[in-house]
Amino acid sequence: MAALICGSLAYDVIMVFHDRFKHHILPEKVHMLNVSFLVPELRREFGGCGGNVAYNLRLLEGEGYPLGTVGDDFGPYAEWLDAKGVSRRYLQRVEGSYTAQAFITSDLDDNQITAFHPGAMAFSARVAIPLDAGISIGMVSPDSREGMLLHAEQFSEAGIPFIFDPGQAMPLFSAEDLIRLIDQATWIAVNDYEFELLKERTGLSLQEITARVKALIVTRAAQGSSIYTGFREIEIPPAAVSQVVDPTGCGDAYRAGLLYGLMQGMDWETIGRIASLAGAAKIECHGTQNHTYTLAAFRTRFAGNFGYQL
Repeated sequence: MAALICGSLAYDVIMVFHDRFKHHILPEKVHMLNVSFLVPELRREFGGCGGNVAYNLRLLEGEGYPLGTVGDDFGPYAEWLDAKGVSRRYLQRVEGSYTAQAFITSDLDDNQITAFHPGAMAFSARVAIPLDAGISIGMVSPDSREGMLLHAEQFSEAGIPFIFDPGQAMPLFSAEDLIRLIDQATWIAVNDYEFELLKERTGLSLQEITARVKALIVTRAAQGSSIYTGFREIEIPPAAVSQVVDPTGCGDAYRAGLLYGLMQGMDWETIGRIASLAGAAKIECHGTQNHTYTLAAFRTRFAGNFGYQL
């Protein structure tokens, strides 16, 4: 069984300002804002939802392929994926473009100013879902609007079950778009804020959404997560963490756990706990693809957290 993960691949340039933005931004002058921040700390990380999910699925020894578009500057990221055993067969380079990039500046209060350049990601609809690759499960995660709509339609037409993860791409879609995507999806994964936004944008209630899919998964950060399937609500406890270092990318790690559990045909109680632990392992490390573990170590930690063997 193999998963096809449609979504962005991006460079995350993360900078830290050793002060507070509020000390340098005059509220009465925001209409003519012109500020500069010295950022002595800078990291360039490999990221993007598609790349992050594929990386985490590989840690769990699941077979998954990211699908998306990248730019002329993708070389270092390509080497990274190769070294980690993540296939690049469904990544397409768009000549004359940059790989998608996020430039994130944080201050000492954890406020953030982010600029995002979509670059090659804007052309993700150029890559079609392969129908002869033995794909058994899919995922549509944040990407270009056209790419997400196309890939969801192609999964649906091919009869390939998939997770719809709107994430930060939610504002790209109209109510009609979102309802169509919900109807095409097999499962939906959102955080609690995105869930409220999804209900508001579509006008659908919790019961109406869950009636249209096999399961709705709502993550709630440190409070764990909820899985709504049929007429059941399954509460998933959070996994214990040694220290909270960086929450960025935890949602992608969680979704990789969902894919892994679904590919293994496990029950929802176990799938949710796998996802929870995958997210916990990520939060203990800076960046979205710097954490690592073996499947054996993951199984041991799972038993220690939840009291039974995986």
